[in-house]
Amino acid sequence: MKVEIWSDVMCPFCYIGKRNFETALAQFADKEYIDVVWKSFQLDSSIPEVAKESYAEYLVINKGMAKEQVKGMLDNVTASAKQVGLEYNFDKSVMVNSLNAHKLLQFAKAKGLGSEAEEVLFRAFFTDGENIADQATLVALGKEIGLEKSEVQTALSDKKYEDLVKADIQEARQVGVQGVPFFVMDRKYAVSGAQPAQAFTQNLEKAYTEWRKLNPVSKLEITQGQSCTPDGICD
Repeated sequence: MKVEIWSDVMCPFCYIGKRNFETALAQFADKEYIDVVWKSFQLDSSIPEVAKESYAEYLVINKGMAKEQVKGMLDNVTASAKQVGLEYNFDKSVMVNSLNAHKLLQFAKAKGLGSEAEEVLFRAFFTDGENIADQATLVALGKEIGLEKSEVQTALSDKKYEDLVKADIQEARQVGVQGVPFFVMDRKYAVSGAQPAQAFTQNLEKAYTEWRKLNPVSKLEITQGQSCTPDGICD
């Protein structure tokens, strides 16, 4: 069963939501039948590739929030992240456009490493204060999860991956995504926001029960004979 997750790597609740979803999935009895697909979403595509503001300054200048309000909000989010084992360092976060980061995600998805890419990108932005628009940084993050340097460099300059980012964002509009994180289960049920693990568990169970009825496990009556297996054993 497919679970699609729309997320922006610069969204603090997306990282928290990822952890809570992973907690629920780890405890889900039929997790081997769950296919997690990460989808791109940009909360603000107008942010420049070169950092001009801190995270707090960005909220004050672009969102019209008071400094005291921003400080209180970031302190609360940092505390929420800590509760699920995440370390947020907003004072170190580099506010840059997330498009290049999403291009890396799209390439990683094609290699079956979407979840791994999301993890290193979130950590780079929220914990380590790395520049997620910088190509050298993204190449290093790609290598960390097993991608080849030359392939990542090519992907970051290939318009195909930018088009995939835009396609995900367009699809989000069609699905009805108004904010992230947004988790869609079998295109029947959705969980919006960084909900507790229990909320994911409940929706996973409900969606999976319905999906399994339409996709029953095939039980074949097998007559055995001599054969060869993929590990090279023939008998």
